[in-house]
Amino acid sequence: MTETWATSGSLGIDLHLDPATGPGLRRGLTDSLREAVRTGRLAPGTRLPSSRSLAADLGIARNTVAEAYADLVAEGWLTARQGSGTRVAEGRAMPPTGTAPRRRERPRPVYDLVPGTPDLASFPRAEWLKAARRALTAAPHDALGYGDPRGRTELRTALAGYLARARGVRADPERIVVCAGFTHGLGLLGAVLRARGLRTVTVESYGLEVHWNLLAAAGLGTVPLPFDELGTDPAGLTGPGAVLLTPAHQFPMGDALHRDRRAAVLDWARRTGGVILEDDYDGEFRYDRQSVGALQGLDPDHVVYLGTASKALAPGLRLAWLVLPPGLVEEVTRAKGGADTCGSFDQLTLAEFIGSGAYDRHLRAARLRYRRRRDALVSALATRAPQVRVTGIAAGLHAVLRLPPGTEPSVVQAATWQGLALNGLSFFRHEAARTEPVDALVVGYGTPPDHAWAGALEALARVLP
Repeated sequence: MTETWATSGSLGIDLHLDPATGPGLRRGLTDSLREAVRTGRLAPGTRLPSSRSLAADLGIARNTVAEAYADLVAEGWLTARQGSGTRVAEGRAMPPTGTAPRRRERPRPVYDLVPGTPDLASFPRAEWLKAARRALTAAPHDALGYGDPRGRTELRTALAGYLARARGVRADPERIVVCAGFTHGLGLLGAVLRARGLRTVTVESYGLEVHWNLLAAAGLGTVPLPFDELGTDPAGLTGPGAVLLTPAHQFPMGDALHRDRRAAVLDWARRTGGVILEDDYDGEFRYDRQSVGALQGLDPDHVVYLGTASKALAPGLRLAWLVLPPGLVEEVTRAKGGADTCGSFDQLTLAEFIGSGAYDRHLRAARLRYRRRRDALVSALATRAPQVRVTGIAAGLHAVLRLPPGTEPSVVQAATWQGLALNGLSFFRHEAARTEPVDALVVGYGTPPDHAWAGALEALARVLP
């Protein structure tokens, strides 16, 4: 694709543009204006021409200029005030002489369909603020201290009641450890398992590399189990050890672990003294049938339950929890350290949020919102790409789109050109997996805000074969 320089008489500088239309042209203009501000070609306080004037200079649509201005105002490079026009923000200038030039920023995607993040725009700010005020008012003085390394007793008590009611988890507050996110909890478990003498942890053929890397950092190798039409096959579990599973909603394939295989995994743990690490990352989001209960409820002495607020609320809260078998509580608590590492007030706020019923109300609204998005996705694909089969849609915040063989790489590349961030299924496949590769996309429908969902669907339909 040829690149060009366009000169704006009203702005007085050359702008680097791409002759393409649509999102690519908008990103090119945004990048060029940002670079002009950063390098000092547009000085702080400079008034920019109107969107109509600059569009006429460059021979492009006025909306493209207006959207580029809006992006840069949101990023803080420009300011916009009624009566004063659009100006370069103060404090945005060339770096001092002698400093290394910054790399040109990669454009942000127009739409983000990477799975793993909820709709952050729907975070219940007002209800959370009310809960925070009540929690802070009632907080004892010792909440300002270092605290129990297991976490605030108020949150552990609230979680024990909620998890028993909503997920069938058999939880005692004394056996719950609050962590700074799921990865913190998995890291603690990895350290404990390694100290017990384990060298490897069995994992699923499809999952997250960041989890496998965390276990590797603890000195543990990962060995994937086979995967077939019934999901993860536990037949490879033999001697004592540990296995990391997503039994309620396999990530990313999207199906629940078959009931016969649930029984087989539990039988292995009981026979060998093995430990099952149950990642229940989005167990609250099931749409078409009764929720699949947590595996931990069937054998709390052999299953570690890992839960998180990242999907239900927001990952930025950095709150997760481990429900541990009795024999692991002391070791995990010791691995966490002598003091609580999670903010006490955030813990107290979540405890109040759960206890007041606000958590359940938020989840009901979120389930309805995400189900509507899922239904819109399925409907759009049935109309625009009927050759693409959608699977894994009974639960969660993502779907798997099965593609014709050999097409996944080209579709992912086409998505990048459309400003669409998404992952192919191969991104989640363990390098040692023995299963036959499948061409597919893993589409997260949780991340885009409601107003962007229709545009995201349109962009997705354009890249499908």
